[in-house]
This record gives sequence, structure tokens and C-alpha cells, in this order.
Amino acid sequence: MKTVQIFTDGACQGNPGKGGWGVLLRYHDQEKTLSGAEAETTNNRMEMMAAIQGLEALKYPCQVKLITDSQYLKKGITEWITQWQRKNWQTRQKKPVKNKDLWLRLLDATKKHQVQWQWVKGHSGHVENERVDQLAREAILKLESEES
Repeated sequence: MKTVQIFTDGACQGNPGKGGWGVLLRYHDQEKTLSGAEAETTNNRMEMMAAIQGLEALKYPCQVKLITDSQYLKKGITEWITQWQRKNWQTRQKKPVKNKDLWLRLLDATKKHQVQWQWVKGHSGHVENERVDQLAREAILKLESEES
């Protein structure tokens, strides 16, 4: 099975505010970048959207190493989601889980792949993380220029 690296990041100007996401997919020496933006969103939603878009871009089942600087994303999908599902998408405080729509979409996007989740410290000089951060920020700028 092919092993693909997916580097993801989300950014937001205000939280909520204008947000962008960036993705770098790498298979051996081939690379593809993706990015997008939303006018009114949160940083967590953009982090999730980057992972979703990266996984949904894969045409065939793959082994995936998904690298993110978001503890919310990594812990949500690897630790918290099982409990949320058991508790009918309620938190320990009996409140609805935020971003349920994207958690469901992310779960669906992971089904055909073997995904290994890895966290890296953001803004620490990690080359690919800096690159996807730049893609996310450029997507916000592009959205702003389209709006004006």
C-alpha cells in the first residue's frame, strides 16, 4: 500500500473570522498543494478542513502519515471521538460537541485509509508546517481580495 505524507494547517484572522487552510501531499518526490478559505469560521474548523481536504484528495486507499500542529485535531480524532460517539455527540459536560459536522466528515474521510496522526509544534521552523501555514494565510488574503 502506498504511504503518503499529508501536512496540514489552518489559520484564522479573528476567531471567529476569516479563515484559511493549507495542505501539502507528498508521495516520494511528488508533491501537491491545496488550500481554501471561508469568510466566517474558526481556527479549529480550518485545522479540520485541511485534514479533510487532504484525505479526500487521495484517489486510492493509502497508508497516511498526517502531520498537524493542532492538538485539537489530533486528540479529537485519536482520543476524544470514541467517547463523543458513545455519548451521542455530547461532551463530558453534557453539551453538544462542537464541529460535529466536520468530525463526521473527517471520520468518513479516514475510513479507506490507514492514518497515523502526528503532532508537530507550530511556528517552530518545521519546514512543511511553515509551508502549509503560508498556504492557509495566502488563501485568506485571496478571499479578502475577492471580497473587495
